[in-house]
Amino acid sequence: MIPQVAPLDRSGEAALRARIDGKAKPLGALGRIEDLAVQLGLIAGAREPVADRALLMVFAGDHGLNASGVSAYPSQVTTAMVATLLAGRASANAFARAVGAEVQVVDAGVAADLPPAQGLVQAKVRAGSRNAELEPALTAHEVKLALARGAALAALAAESFDVLAIGEMGIGNSAAAALILHRLGPVPLEAAVGAGAGHDAQGLARKRTVLARAAARSAASAPLEVLAEFGGLEIAMMAGAVLGAASAGRALIVDGFIAGAAALAAVRIAPAAADYCVFSHLSAERGHALMLEALGARPLLDLDLRLGEGTGALLALPLVRAAARLLTDVANLDDVLAGRV
Repeated sequence: MIPQVAPLDRSGEAALRARIDGKAKPLGALGRIEDLAVQLGLIAGAREPVADRALLMVFAGDHGLNASGVSAYPSQVTTAMVATLLAGRASANAFARAVGAEVQVVDAGVAADLPPAQGLVQAKVRAGSRNAELEPALTAHEVKLALARGAALAALAAESFDVLAIGEMGIGNSAAAALILHRLGPVPLEAAVGAGAGHDAQGLARKRTVLARAAARSAASAPLEVLAEFGGLEIAMMAGAVLGAASAGRALIVDGFIAGAAALAAVRIAPAAADYCVFSHLSAERGHALMLEALGARPLLDLDLRLGEGTGALLALPLVRAAARLLTDVANLDDVLAGRV
C-alpha cells in the first residue's frame, strides 16, 4: 500500500542548466533559484514546471508522551488549534491567503472526535499515540495504515494541485520528532532535543529526562520500527504524503522540524523521495540543522521560525513559483539581443 518512488531521470539536467544559462541574465546570477529551477524541471520531466496551484496539508495528531510533561501545553490545545485552522484564523491561514495557497487539515490522530467541517479530512488511525516513555507509540499496523493514508491523500491532491506542502499541528510532537532524528539521523539525543513550543529550563530538563527513558526502552533503528516506537500519527502520515507526492511526480515543500522528521523517515524508507522535496527553512528548534544535514538538504530560508503549521513552507512557496517561471517566462538572451522579445 506504500507507493514506490522512482529516482529522478537526471539525463536532462545538463540541458536544463544550459537553458537557464541562456536566459537574459548573467551566468549564475540567480544563485540557488537556478538550482531550484533545475530540480523543478527534472521533477516535471517532459512537462514545463508549474507551481501555480498549491495546497498546504496540515496533519494533526496527539501524543501519549505529553502525559509525561514533554510539552509546555496540554494536549487539548491540539483540538483548539485545529478548530482555529478550520475557522481560517491561524497563522497558516493568514500566510496561505498571502501567497495564494489552499489549506487542508487532516485528522491523522487527534485525541478528540472532530465534527465534519469544510477543509477537514477525516483520516484518523486512532485517538492519539501511546506514551512512548512506557511502550511503543504505535503498532506496526498503525504505522503502515498512516503511511498508506498519507500517500493516498497526496496522490489525490496531485491530481488538482501543481505543488504540495506539508505542515503539522500536534502538542508534544517536537519530542517525537527528536526521538526520530536521534535514531534515523542518527544524532545524539542531547543534540536533538529542543524547547519545542516554549519550555523554560525546568521544562526542557524534564523533556530530556523523559525522552532519555523512551530512547532507552527500545533500540529500534529501521524507519518503520522507529515510527512505531516513537512516532506520532501526524508524522507517520506526513511521511506517507512525502512518498505519495514523490510517486505522483509532484514537488513537495517541507516545513520545519516536525515535518522534517517525517521527510527523514520517508527518505530512509525510499531514498529517491529526497529528489522531490524542497526544504523551506531552517527552524530555530535545536536539532533542525542536524536533521537537514542528515537529509543532505539546504533550506531556502532562515527566519528563526519555530511555529509549525506549515508556515515556513508557505513562505517558501513564492520562491518555488519564481523558480518555475524562470524556466517558462524569462526571455532567452539571444532573443533579447536580436530584438525578438
